[in-house]
Amino acid sequence: MGQPQPTNRTPQPDRGRIPASFRDPSGFVYERDGRLLRQINDSFAERWSAFEQSALRRELTGDRLLIEHQPAPLELAWDEHAAAVIEPERVELITYPWEWSFSQLRDAALLTLEAQERAAAAGFTLRDASAFNVQFLRGKPILIDSLSFEPATPEEPWLPYREFCEQFVAPLALMAYRDARLGLLMRPMPSGIPLDLASALLPARTRLSTGISAHIHLHARAQQRPISLESATRARAPRVSSLGRRALVDHLRRTVEGMRKPRTSTPWASYETTSTYSPAAADAKLRLVGELLQQTPGRWVWDVGANRGWFSLRAAELGRQVVALDSDAGAVDMFYRQLQSAGDERVLPLVMDIANPTPGVGWALEDYRSLIDRCNADVILALALIHHLAIGRNIPLDRISALFARLGEWLIIEWVPKTDPMVAAMLAHREDVFGGYDEAAFKQAFESDFSFERSEPIPDSDRVLHLLRRRRSLTH
Repeated sequence: MGQPQPTNRTPQPDRGRIPASFRDPSGFVYERDGRLLRQINDSFAERWSAFEQSALRRELTGDRLLIEHQPAPLELAWDEHAAAVIEPERVELITYPWEWSFSQLRDAALLTLEAQERAAAAGFTLRDASAFNVQFLRGKPILIDSLSFEPATPEEPWLPYREFCEQFVAPLALMAYRDARLGLLMRPMPSGIPLDLASALLPARTRLSTGISAHIHLHARAQQRPISLESATRARAPRVSSLGRRALVDHLRRTVEGMRKPRTSTPWASYETTSTYSPAAADAKLRLVGELLQQTPGRWVWDVGANRGWFSLRAAELGRQVVALDSDAGAVDMFYRQLQSAGDERVLPLVMDIANPTPGVGWALEDYRSLIDRCNADVILALALIHHLAIGRNIPLDRISALFARLGEWLIIEWVPKTDPMVAAMLAHREDVFGGYDEAAFKQAFESDFSFERSEPIPDSDRVLHLLRRRRSLTH
C-alpha cells in the first residue's frame, strides 16, 4: 500500500466549525482567526463554478437578494476535500424563523420564491428552500446560502417543494388563520411543521382556499398514501417541464401573498394610549432614556420588552443598531411593518419572551444557538418590564439581575414600585406574595452584579430610571 501524499491543508479540530452547517455535503461554514469562511467541497465544484461565473449570481447579489462573498485562498480550507474557499459577508446577529413575526416570515418566503423564479429564468434552481437560509440584514431579508443554487436538470420537479411548504406555507397559514403565536411551533420542530399536523390544526374554511388546499391539505394527504416495496422499486421520479415548475412557484407565491396578517388581538399594541404615563411623564421618560443612552459606549442596544419600539427608535436616532424584543407577536409585527414602510434599517424587531427565550435547539442542542449565546448587546434597555418579570412571572429580583448581567455590560432599567397603577392592577386579582418587591430589595439584588451609575426619577410618576454598569466581565 502506498504512502499518502502530503498536503498543505491539514484537517482542523471541530472547534471553529459552525454546528448548523454540518449537514450540507456541498460545503460548510467555519471561523478562523476572526474570519468567517465557507469551504466548497470537491463534490460540488462543477456546480459551484457554474453558479459563481453566472450572471444570475451577480444579479442576485447586486439586488441584495443574496449576500456577497469574496474568494479566499485555498490554503485557508478546512481539509483536503476543498475545491474552493469563500469569505461570505457576515451577518452579525443570526435569528431563527420562530423569532420572526408573521410579516417577517412572509417576506422571507417571498424572497425565496423570487430567488427561485430568477434562478429558473437563468437555467438554475434552488436545491433547498429552508427558512434558515434567510437572515435579516439592515432591516431586510436576504439569502445567506450561496451553495443553494445549481444548474437545473430538465424535467426534474422542484425538489424543495415539501420543505418550502413545511417551513413557510404551514407556519404562515397557522399564523394567519389561527393565531400569530403559532409561529413558535417552529422552535420544537425546526425541520418544519408536518403538513398533516398543519392540516389538522387549520380551520375547515381553509379547504376552500385553492392555495392552502393544494399546498397543505392535499399535499398532506398525498404524503400519507402507503407505498409498497414493489411500487417503490418500480417508481420513477415524476417528469415536470420547466413551465410546470414555474407554474408551481408562481402558485406558491400567490398563495403566500394572499395570506394576510393575523387578526389576533395584541394586548400591548395600544400601550401608548392605555399606559398610566401622563403626557409630561412620557415626554420626560423619552428624554431621560436618550440622555442615559448617550452616557453608554458601544454600537448594539437590545430593547427587552420593546412593545411598539418607541425607545428602540430613540436609540437608533442616536446611531445605535437595535434589536427590539417583545413577546407580543402582534406588536412586533406592527413595528416591523412600520419600519419597512419607513425604510428604516437600524432596528430588528423579534418575537421573544425574555422569561422563556430561545434555548439551544437541534442536534446536540447546537444547530440553533440560544438567545443568550447569540447576544451581542452593549446596552440593555429594560423599560416598564421589571414588574412583569418579578410579579407577573414570579422571577426573583436577583435572578433578573443575573440574566441582564449575562446579556450586556450596561443596563438602563426602569423601577416600577407597588404604588404604580399598573402594579396595583396586576395584584388586584391575586394574592400579594411579593413582600420583597420594593426599591431597597431591588437595589440590593442588582448591586451584586452592577454598580448604579445614575438614577433619574420620572417626573409626574413614582417610577425611576437607573443606569447600571456590570461589575465584572462575564463569559456566556
